[in-house]
Amino acid sequence: MASCLGVGVSMFGGSVQRNRASLVRERERSCSSIGKGNGRVKSKGEEKKIKLRNDVPEKLEPFWDDGYGTMTLKDYFAAAKEFTRHRDGGPPRWFCPVASGCPLKGSPILLFLPGADGTGCGLIMHHQALGKAFEVRCLHIPVQDRTPFEGLVKLVEETIRSEHAPSPNKPIYLVGDSFGGCLALAVASRNPVIDLVLILSNPATSFGRSQLQPLLPLLGAMPDALHETVLYLLSFVVGEPLKIATVNVDRKLPPMQQLEKMSLNLTSLLPYLSDLVSIIPKDTFLWKLKLLESAAAYANSRLHAVKAEVLVLASGKDNMVPSRDEAQRLRRLLPNCRARYFNENGHALLLEDGIGLMTVIKCTNKYRRSRKHDIVSDYLPPSVGEYNYAFTQVTGLFHFLAGSTMFSTLGDGTIVRGLSGVPNEGPVLLVGYHNLLGIELAPLVERFIREKHVVVRGIAHPELFMGKLDSESPETSMVDWMKVFGAVPVTANNLYKLLSEKAHVLLYPGGAREALHYKGEEYKLFWPNQQEFVRMAARFGATIVPFGAVGEDDMAQTRMQDLASLNG
Repeated sequence: MASCLGVGVSMFGGSVQRNRASLVRERERSCSSIGKGNGRVKSKGEEKKIKLRNDVPEKLEPFWDDGYGTMTLKDYFAAAKEFTRHRDGGPPRWFCPVASGCPLKGSPILLFLPGADGTGCGLIMHHQALGKAFEVRCLHIPVQDRTPFEGLVKLVEETIRSEHAPSPNKPIYLVGDSFGGCLALAVASRNPVIDLVLILSNPATSFGRSQLQPLLPLLGAMPDALHETVLYLLSFVVGEPLKIATVNVDRKLPPMQQLEKMSLNLTSLLPYLSDLVSIIPKDTFLWKLKLLESAAAYANSRLHAVKAEVLVLASGKDNMVPSRDEAQRLRRLLPNCRARYFNENGHALLLEDGIGLMTVIKCTNKYRRSRKHDIVSDYLPPSVGEYNYAFTQVTGLFHFLAGSTMFSTLGDGTIVRGLSGVPNEGPVLLVGYHNLLGIELAPLVERFIREKHVVVRGIAHPELFMGKLDSESPETSMVDWMKVFGAVPVTANNLYKLLSEKAHVLLYPGGAREALHYKGEEYKLFWPNQQEFVRMAARFGATIVPFGAVGEDDMAQTRMQDLASLNG
């Protein structure tokens, strides 16, 4: 059962728990409220008993609010400054972000391991989205703390073991940012039997090959008066300014208004950079550099022992460490490792535009609530942010040019504009002719979500889900967006599961042969003689809705005629 910690911290301070084993799950009152405290670890005798709740959500609906665009780098600085205001000198500890709220029933835990700043606030732009599907906790390492790397490894190790004991079949997610990536790999190497999923954002395992290595010996001899200047300059190296400035810029705005908003964002950030001195004082900064060296050496020496599932997120404009090369190295060395490349982003990937961590997890089929990923039961519908991005930035131009219109037939035979003739409740099986390249898919899926708030689960070719089509260029490909919007591999088992869950399922019996038809085969069906889907639909009492698109197969022919007339 998923839980929201009733004994935890507010987003920026409060009482903390290092060990969850003795916590009674679920809050007594609201899942969004977190008890505040005095910043110390509570003893077992002080822990409050919390009653079980019955109103924990079991599923998400389309258009759920992911919160992307509401938090910026300024919020990170404000949160980090608040954490460093009280230098209690306490030990490293976990906190539960209030913005994460209460996750779905049965959600796995996600532990965020911070970068060298140690504040634990580096995931702030993703708290709300991740909190829908994970029990999110972040590691905070106080400014004055000097716990060695091995000590941090043991702290995280104790936590995952206490989490694993009551739920051995549930995965534990470790999101490691830079330094935190080394920490995640070290913990995974020592716990090969625990089901861990590692998501590493520009891991600092390549710190020994950092572009800044020649300058590091000089930093220790730098006068105190220049420390603020050094941090100020490093802030421009760590992040990609344009990506940082566009986090909350509405892409629907005219270009000039977008530029004005970006310019305002950049200038408004300048006063916050002076807070870096309180977040990372000089003595802490020098300690962190030594910690990075030991972390990289420790993690690299144990890569052979890592058996966990690993996803590396690498930036193409990382000026701190060679992240792209490191991602390729880790792919070669780790047995179960995939990588995604963000060519226009800098080292502070999780604080920049163009990266929705929850979306990346969904695109790569990394979200699961048990030992094995179930593409049907583990599916999460698209959020409002994913919907807006997909149908403006990805397929927006096509929608504008195609101008498709949909009609459906009511029970009395009346043809109406829109989808009112299609049942709102499933199970429904949409069976249609696969037009040229399946271009009708995007407007069809978009219209069902917008008009009926229904995600159509498309049955797609298995090759799309084998990872062979992953590209090193785009952050998310068209295949990724198909997964986000519900596509599953074509198998009898998947069709059975979807219909049993009363889903709206889309099936093209003609498959790839129909979509890639030859000249002269426009609107010709290539369906198998025996339609097993009819038997399956009858078993669940599903409504079969035949459909087709007119004009799509003519687009290529019209285009060829236009080219011929121009050449003539």
